Amino acid sequence: MKAVILSGGEGTRLRAISGGLPKPMMPLLGTPLLEHTVALLRENGFDRLCLTLHYQPQMIREHFRDGSAFGVSIEYREEGAPLGTAGAVLNCRDFIGEENVLVISGDSACDFDLAALAAEHRRGVTIALAAQSDPLPYGLVITDRAGNVTGFLEKPAWERVVTDQVSTGIYVLSPDVLRHIPAGQPYDFAKELFPRLLELGVPMRGQVMEGYWCDIGTPRAYYQCNLDTLNGLYHLPGAEEAPRRIIPCRNRARLMRAVGEAMAEFGSDFSDGLTVTFPSGRAHLAPMADQSALFLEGERAAVRKLEASARKLNESL
Repeated sequence: MKAVILSGGEGTRLRAISGGLPKPMMPLLGTPLLEHTVALLRENGFDRLCLTLHYQPQMIREHFRDGSAFGVSIEYREEGAPLGTAGAVLNCRDFIGEENVLVISGDSACDFDLAALAAEHRRGVTIALAAQSDPLPYGLVITDRAGNVTGFLEKPAWERVVTDQVSTGIYVLSPDVLRHIPAGQPYDFAKELFPRLLELGVPMRGQVMEGYWCDIGTPRAYYQCNLDTLNGLYHLPGAEEAPRRIIPCRNRARLMRAVGEAMAEFGSDFSDGLTVTFPSGRAHLAPMADQSALFLEGERAAVRKLEASARKLNESL
């Protein structure tokens, strides 16, 4: 499968700590963030990649070359002047051809199931969404109960916030969407293309993703992402994961009840803590006796799903 990584960012808000590095090359636990993104794509079956470049392109080219050392094939498209997010993807149209393509930002860290996102795509645009308790810095996406996009709010003030669903900058596009992007000029997905597609009636769906996502656009967010990685909230692609996870909480019994109620549809077993069987496998969750925390173990995909639900519920209690 094919993917385009938007890798041209300078990271002006990170200049105080970046040392002049392109934003996607900022180190996350010693490894460039962009390298983690390439590994995530490879794990999800995206082995043909096109990187859009603008700021210090040679640094990225020299690190990744043809991609063979990272288990993928990489092409590059450079922009003399910034073309915006949608314009940069249009610049890759010869690479995309007549296939669906996944678009992902090189400026963010995530461990989403991108293969599942691609499998859910039908036509038009599918947008990967994340729930955020503080959505003000992001573009909000309004959907109906079926997941169809009905509106967008770009970085609204609190009095205009009507949802916690934000766009992660990860999209699956059908090839015919590219014809709506004007050539040779800056054009943005969120501010220009998507509102236009909505007016034209082009099918657009939002898919709420499970897992970790963080845009490293500010020093605070960048440091937080590193801390989250150390604390196991962000699962690095290819990394060996501990068979057991610990989730600190204020009230073990109350959180167990909340998780049990949320997981009832999956056929929960309460004979020994909480065991949930998902299509992707089984996971077991139980309160710890010596501290106010839950421990979690099981098959990798199932553990991630149950962990995401437990942590989200813990924040709301």
